Amino acid sequence: MLSARSAQQPLSRTRAADLLLAPARNARPTLRPPALRRPRAVSESFSTEASPSVSHAIQTRRSVRAFLPDPVAESDVREILEIASRSASGGNLQPWKVSVLAGAARDALVGAVAERMLATPFGEGPEYDIYPHDLTEPYHGRRGQVAKDMYALVGIERDDAAGRVRQMGRNFSFFDAPVGMFISIDRNMGPPQFSDLGIFLQSIMLLARERGLHTCPQEAWSLWGKSIREFTDIPEDELIFCGVSLGYAVPDAAINDLYTGRAPVDEFATFKGF
Repeated sequence: MLSARSAQQPLSRTRAADLLLAPARNARPTLRPPALRRPRAVSESFSTEASPSVSHAIQTRRSVRAFLPDPVAESDVREILEIASRSASGGNLQPWKVSVLAGAARDALVGAVAERMLATPFGEGPEYDIYPHDLTEPYHGRRGQVAKDMYALVGIERDDAAGRVRQMGRNFSFFDAPVGMFISIDRNMGPPQFSDLGIFLQSIMLLARERGLHTCPQEAWSLWGKSIREFTDIPEDELIFCGVSLGYAVPDAAINDLYTGRAPVDEFATFKGF
């Protein structure tokens, strides 16, 4: 979560709220200034085509942060969830719960959260700790690098606290995606069931790529649990794990060129007996 203290000049809560609301006050805010959008030729590595294979879907999946307003049919979302429900889960518990918002229902939540940012610009309290408090290497470095790369793509300098707050606020408009989903799980579930949740989420993201759609899983939404429950049927005894933006990506948006690095196989795997 961005802290106002990261700037050379600290931001007041009121000023931070204004910055967060700037891109989200309307249900469908402007994507970004034209100067920050890249020519199509530069984005050739970013695929918006339907993936013909699992390998292609994995290689072309990324967290998209600029979506077109083109609607996604309810039948497509239902099919994605139906197939994703075949994901593995220990003991076949199938612990995932999903709430899907589109159209007026989506816009009502986005508008309400935008207004509530005036009083609580950094949310209503997290459902859980998104990262460990003392993140060690190599994890700390990886997190810092992806932030650096993302902000560089949209021209936000390291000391530009206003720009960083504004970009963070884009989460809460689902980055303009027409469909927003919330993934929740019973609070009495443990680490194995959260692993099941991750498998289910990956299935959703790959099935979206098969249909020419893109996604962005957003743990940031866990900061707005009270508001989310007001606009969905998620009860208090379920933990809201994340939101998911779903839609068609803006193919030439600079921020969608973010393609994060991965450690080589030998850094995370060992082989014996071959």
